[in-house]
Amino acid sequence: MIKKVLIGTSLLLMFCFKTSAQDVALKTNALYWATTTPNMGIEAAVGKKHTLQLFYGLNPWKQSDGDQTSLRHWLLMPEYRYWFCQSFNGWFIGAHLMGGQFNMAGINLPFGLLSGLENHRYEGWYAGGGISVGYQWPLSKHWNVEASLGVGYDYIKYDKFRCGECGERIKSGHTNYFGPTKLALSLLYIF
Repeated sequence: MIKKVLIGTSLLLMFCFKTSAQDVALKTNALYWATTTPNMGIEAAVGKKHTLQLFYGLNPWKQSDGDQTSLRHWLLMPEYRYWFCQSFNGWFIGAHLMGGQFNMAGINLPFGLLSGLENHRYEGWYAGGGISVGYQWPLSKHWNVEASLGVGYDYIKYDKFRCGECGERIKSGHTNYFGPTKLALSLLYIF
């Protein structure tokens, strides 16, 4: 299902809008790679000061050597951006949606999110959205660097398990999260 959404949205971004120079970019977030999460985004200009972006991250890794630490998850984040100068150059503000699934254990998330994660495993899904601000620096004709920050809301539905892959479920619940939803330092290749 996710593959179909990604392919369909990518085709829409690439073929429904003009695709001349500096209208479509592929990007990756270096900060997200720091969590060992492969990620990729595609962004397309839909006007001189407007772009649409679709970003995807997937962390399928299981730890080895009996380590109970796990940060397995996937994320899909579409975003609309308004640029103050021109698309792919300078300051922008945006609005993003986000959703995904997770299976995490043995880590300490920031902002008190899912407290007790160090000693338990959490599995579930999340959905939400927010606003973002950022800046993009052109490095050359085809390469840019971007920094962005987003804040917003996520509804998180989860099951809590005793430690271990097959631990007993001890709780089901949900939480409402308000705070940072995006932090990116991205490298872009512009077609």
